[in-house]
Amino acid sequence: MSGYVSTPDSTRKSAPEKPFEDTPRAIPPLPDFNGRVLGSAAFCGIIVAGVVDGVFHQNMLWLLAGGLLWPHTVLLLSRYIGAGREPRIRQYLVLVECIISGAVIGLTGLTVVPSLAMGLMLMFTCLIVGGLYLWFYGSLLLGAAAGLVVGLLGVTDDFSTPLLTSLVSLLGTGTFICVTAYYTHQQARILLAAKAQIQKQREQSIALSDKLSKYLSPQVWQSIFTGERDVRLETRRKKLSVFFSDIKGFTDLSEEMEPEALTELLNNYFNEMSEVALKYGGTIDKFVGDSIMIFFGDPSSRGQKEDALACVSMAVDMRNHMKIMRQRWRSQGIRTPLEIRMGISSGFVTVGNFGAENRMDYTIIGKEVNLASRLEQLAEPGQILVSYETFSLIKERIMCRDKGEITVKGFGRPVAIYEVIDFRRDLGPNRSFVEHEHAGFAMYLDSGKICERDRRSILSALEEAADRLREEEADQ
Repeated sequence: MSGYVSTPDSTRKSAPEKPFEDTPRAIPPLPDFNGRVLGSAAFCGIIVAGVVDGVFHQNMLWLLAGGLLWPHTVLLLSRYIGAGREPRIRQYLVLVECIISGAVIGLTGLTVVPSLAMGLMLMFTCLIVGGLYLWFYGSLLLGAAAGLVVGLLGVTDDFSTPLLTSLVSLLGTGTFICVTAYYTHQQARILLAAKAQIQKQREQSIALSDKLSKYLSPQVWQSIFTGERDVRLETRRKKLSVFFSDIKGFTDLSEEMEPEALTELLNNYFNEMSEVALKYGGTIDKFVGDSIMIFFGDPSSRGQKEDALACVSMAVDMRNHMKIMRQRWRSQGIRTPLEIRMGISSGFVTVGNFGAENRMDYTIIGKEVNLASRLEQLAEPGQILVSYETFSLIKERIMCRDKGEITVKGFGRPVAIYEVIDFRRDLGPNRSFVEHEHAGFAMYLDSGKICERDRRSILSALEEAADRLREEEADQ
């Protein structure tokens, strides 16, 4: 029997009202049934022409019934076994058609033009349905079936083809190939347009997700967009390290500065502190006024001890970075001394999505959150206060000073608190940093973070500053 063009089911389903605005309105791909009907019509025309020319025996007219019924038989069979949903079964059906067509070609006595015409339609179908793989096996089955029938029945010595049979064969084959090629081309155009539109939508989605990510902590955004976490109302208990900070003196500064300048200063401060937080892996929860809330241990955790250490390390880095920012603000004419104070607590909290189905906030609640906030309020400017739980996790690597006990609402007994001094490696004569600050002068030096090229530049700047001070002292 003749071949057909197979197309994906998705191309035959009803599309949304506006699937792709830029997609050209092309003719849909040729359906399976219509392709078989076209091929069967060409096959029947070849048989009739051959019988009329006397090339084929009149008994071959019985094949017309099979040719006409074959498309309907395959359609019912496909619905029964689900061939429309399984491309591999489609390929098996094409192979069956190769065997049947090979037998018919053998019955024609290998008459050249009709045999080539039917074989060409089958091979064209194999290439479209299954590529070179199906073409190869289809060719083998077609040749084997034709050779077997010829061997059993014998073959005439005259391979010539009368004019009518040749014309009908060529016309039927040409029509089949042209129509199926046209519909295949239209399908390719639709797929290319869809691919271009999908790429455009993908780029738009990436740009939109990048904008939306600004409203979420990077860790939370990544866990959502990678599918690791579902966006639904759910919470869980987890041991985290919670950080709070605010700027001492910010209220007085807000009375001195214009709102626009104050907003610029605050945004600059948040940007610098956020970069420090992300460097240590902190999840930025929220900004409230001049306060920052950050937690460690969710959505990803390196272990309770490492999370607590990263949180305190971040706080120390923020405190040191604040010295640089304070000197920068002074050069901009801001005379009010701005100091950061921080509080850290570690313990079990409830973390997850809170709110409503249509508006959620990924945050944490619990008494440890309240304790961290309370420690931040008790801290002096430039001071980092931590709870006993945090102290027990970091004490091996960070020096802390006992600050006694405080009473906090929600805790049944007084809470021991500690002040963070510095990393143990940076204490004593081998410490890697030096800091000094006076009116008109501020220096924070961390030699462990300075490369060789920058070291020479810093030495040159220090020598120049020292020479200037010596000259002024001599003039006096």
